[in-house]
Amino acid sequence: MTSSSYKEYDIVIIGGGPAGLAAGLYASRGNMKTVILEKLIPGGQLNNTQDVENYPGMDHMTGPQIAQAMEEQTKRFGCEIINNCNLTNVDLSTEKKLVQSDKGNFSAKVVIIATGSEYRKLNVPGEKEYSGKGVSYCAVCDGAFFKEKELIVVGGGDSAVEEGTFLTKFANKVTIVHRRDKFRAEKIIQDRAFKNPKISVIWNTVVPEIRGNGNGVTTVKLKNIQTNEEKDFSCDGVFIYVGLDPNTLLFKNKVKMDEGGKIITNEKMETNVLGVYAAGDVRETPLKQAVTAASDGSLAATMAINYIESLEDKH
Repeated sequence: MTSSSYKEYDIVIIGGGPAGLAAGLYASRGNMKTVILEKLIPGGQLNNTQDVENYPGMDHMTGPQIAQAMEEQTKRFGCEIINNCNLTNVDLSTEKKLVQSDKGNFSAKVVIIATGSEYRKLNVPGEKEYSGKGVSYCAVCDGAFFKEKELIVVGGGDSAVEEGTFLTKFANKVTIVHRRDKFRAEKIIQDRAFKNPKISVIWNTVVPEIRGNGNGVTTVKLKNIQTNEEKDFSCDGVFIYVGLDPNTLLFKNKVKMDEGGKIITNEKMETNVLGVYAAGDVRETPLKQAVTAASDGSLAATMAINYIESLEDKH
């Protein structure tokens, strides 16, 4: 890629979720010419969260309302945001980074990757229809809406078992459904779950269908993978933890990633490529929440400003 016909910026931020918006806010307040390239609309997974009760200072607000407030604040300091922008290629190998998209081409001294991740789906009937109406991928976000209810948790890793235990703070009963005959979760997490009187486990079983009454989940179909026996199981909600897929395909072989495709950074959000940072769920992080993504973004932008100033000192 050559840099002719590229619009020049100090910082290009790829992704407009909480990490990208916070990075844009800090970068533009730091007097950097900044653009956020977002494939849909700003806010990321906040746009899929109806009620947010755990973002500090944002009580009684919906996810979309918080996303809009963050977008307006970021724009107020001069950050440009381009929505519905699909990237086609990036070149991070030179001092001036190049980004190509269907909304134009961009060059920058710094690229901040904040493309987030997507919850891996079961891809079964009813899952999409009842997403946000009983189907959830985040116990911390939605657990409080299921007080004294009966819930299903699908999965067997750390997240599934740990979040299943967390949900017992609210629900009367939590049934963990796992396709194998033992959990993959850490032993300490398993022990905690097995000791919890509100938790039961159904082994060697999958969920081939989620059903409801139009307003919410009422039943799931369970299938034993050893006997092929099927049965209906009444519940008020389904929490799905079968993994997260980072949105990093565009950056494969361009920055260092772990086996799961998450971008590896140090504590300053720096990748292995000089001038390239990553923030939010796109990197390995123990808590995947809007507040931690925003923290990552603000730190990435601050480190990026320091890097750009160091370049200017050299020249």
